[in-house]
Amino acid sequence: MRLKGKIIKWNTDKSFGFIKSNEGGDHVFIHKTALANRSRTPQINDVITFSITKDKNGRYCACDATFSGEKLKKKEAKKVSKFSVYLSLLFLATITLSFFLGNLPEKLLYVYVGLSALTFIAYAIDKSKAKSGAWRTQESTLHLFSLAGGWPGAALAQQFLRHKSAKREFRNVFWFTVLINVSTFLWLMSPNGEQLLKVFL
Repeated sequence: MRLKGKIIKWNTDKSFGFIKSNEGGDHVFIHKTALANRSRTPQINDVITFSITKDKNGRYCACDATFSGEKLKKKEAKKVSKFSVYLSLLFLATITLSFFLGNLPEKLLYVYVGLSALTFIAYAIDKSKAKSGAWRTQESTLHLFSLAGGWPGAALAQQFLRHKSAKREFRNVFWFTVLINVSTFLWLMSPNGEQLLKVFL
């Protein structure tokens, strides 16, 4: 059910405010992320059409909000990139098999699996922060996790959590980190790289 009301309070610094619904009742909390048009800063008495949802704490708040005269664009379901998923799973399966065949140091396997899990969690936390409007994890930090070996977890998080999967600039840098990491991994598996691995692992 769509409701209509007016902005009666807006905090520009914190990007939230309250709507007085035409239906009456309590004032409705609204965060800027609930607006379809986030490039426009709400002003007092702006007419807003919105729906009601609950935040993670069970409190009612506005969602799918539009300014008067604007139409709500229906979000199309994003498709999962099978390539990203298959590539990450194939890589993890390959290094696991290599370990059992005695071709991969145990610690290196733990590094990839551990960093992948840690990176997946980092993406999940960042998405949660994005929804609540909290301080976000820097993109450079997420890329650093991928570069260090957590890219399989990042690839899975991007697709299954639908986070950072549409921003082209971010995806371009992400795939660059994958290229560097995989290239480094292949070199480490070479005779010259194996000597270095023995020193550190």
